[in-house]
Amino acid sequence: MSTEISTILVQAGKITPEQAQEALEKAKEKNTKFESILVDMGIFDSEDAIAGLIGKHLKIGNLRISDIELNPEIVKLIPLDIARKFKVIAISKINKNLLVAISDPNNIYVLDAIKFITGCNIQPVISPESAIVKAIDANYNDSSGFSDILRGMEEDSDLEVVSTEEAPSESDLLSQIQDKPLVKLVDSIISDAIRMGASDIHFETYEKKIRVRYRIDGDLREMAPLPFKYRAAIVSRIKIMADLDISERRLPQDGRIKIKIVGRTVDLRVSVLPTIFGEKVVMRILDPQALKVDMTKLGFREPDLAKFQERIHSPYGIILVTGPTGSGKTTTLYSALQQLNTIDVNIMTAEDPVEFNFEGINQVAVKADIGLTFASALRSFLRQDPDIVMVGEIRDGETADIAIKAALTGHLVFSTLHTNDAPSSVTRLIDMGVPYYLVASATRLIMAQRMTRKICESCKEEVNLTQEQVDSLKVPDELMKNIRAFKGKGCKECGNTGKSGRIGIYEVMPLSPAIEALILTQAPDSEIRKVAMEEGMFSLRMAAVDKMKKGIISIDEVFATTTG
Repeated sequence: MSTEISTILVQAGKITPEQAQEALEKAKEKNTKFESILVDMGIFDSEDAIAGLIGKHLKIGNLRISDIELNPEIVKLIPLDIARKFKVIAISKINKNLLVAISDPNNIYVLDAIKFITGCNIQPVISPESAIVKAIDANYNDSSGFSDILRGMEEDSDLEVVSTEEAPSESDLLSQIQDKPLVKLVDSIISDAIRMGASDIHFETYEKKIRVRYRIDGDLREMAPLPFKYRAAIVSRIKIMADLDISERRLPQDGRIKIKIVGRTVDLRVSVLPTIFGEKVVMRILDPQALKVDMTKLGFREPDLAKFQERIHSPYGIILVTGPTGSGKTTTLYSALQQLNTIDVNIMTAEDPVEFNFEGINQVAVKADIGLTFASALRSFLRQDPDIVMVGEIRDGETADIAIKAALTGHLVFSTLHTNDAPSSVTRLIDMGVPYYLVASATRLIMAQRMTRKICESCKEEVNLTQEQVDSLKVPDELMKNIRAFKGKGCKECGNTGKSGRIGIYEVMPLSPAIEALILTQAPDSEIRKVAMEEGMFSLRMAAVDKMKKGIISIDEVFATTTG
């Protein structure tokens, strides 16, 4: 379909053959839609605009699904598996005529299949694939994606009930977990979470229920509860997928699962932890398609992006990214490495664990239990003729010392720290035992960051700020000029949360001669911060307020992720 769309757009004079070829190659390389690439390239404002042109060319019309309220009963005339597989959704029905939105109207087989299933005459309209997928998610009731499986399991008397008083035997578990309904249930939960863009799946066992939650955009959302009597079988099924010991229920276990879904490979990092009512399982979803390594789309302010890009191209020195767990530090480092990943550069990383694989980068997984620590890996790296080194985290004085010395001997070093802001990272390194004069001479840039939830564009509305809220922001007067605020009121597009997607905020502090001089005099963090802000550094709070004024995040997010 991508080739057909490119041909239509070239014939219509909307893109050049060169642009078409470039977009087709990028779509193939990134395993994404041709239309999305055209939007990213700035050729079209939206996928809806492309759909409009294609619909006009094919003389079938186009439809913005987000502008209409769908009837769930009509939507469900098309079975969910057909809708998902072929990106098609029923819009409206008048007598025997069914209006259907489809991303590929040339697929006659699908239209014939829907005609046969529904017994209706099919009138197709074209809509972007992304809009159809959103509409499917909203109207087929996500939590019921595996409700039929659950219902079938409840009615199936062949599965043995697991007693809450007595642990099932290994043979009982093996028998249960080979049952097709249970296998299908677990697979459905995993595929459902990936489709919804979740970063984690939580299976939690309580006294009388099993709770399933997905972490989406940083928040946990509860899904349909699972039958309690299958709790041990569900956990064991996951253990087998992760190649773990199903007979061990007293100790924590960790494993990995590699699956293929919609033509791409996704890794799942599995952690099993014994609790008083059974075992809790958390599955971290490592989906390469969800990883954004385009630095221009991470959320940097333009001046901060320019500073960061300038320093990551230094011939040597250390670049530090700081923030709590889940603040996007790894994504930022991957973005920097991808920009530096050329044929003439030797890049080596030590990670715990390796989350995503990148061609051209030599990645090492740290294994502390066998002595492969960040420090020992870094020592070995220096004998491997590296140009650029990434250390997943500086946790101790030994790693800090080796990293700083590597930065002073001609290597560019990237790493992370757990500190609240950029200036306090200087004190943290000194507290680890690194001499202050080495910190001053080796460090090129320190950056603190946080992830904030974006306002849903479908239900965004402007709100009035109270004087108390304005006073609580505590940012410079210049930033308070023309202050505006927005929020999402909640809609089906965002699951009534008012939020959709996440974006980073950044506090970027290049080490200028003035800041280096302060470090050499062992000045406190407060003085370093004062000079950095005089030199143009935006604090995390200021960066958050800047995004609030632009209508990207709400004032609640400003207060939730930053301090004044």
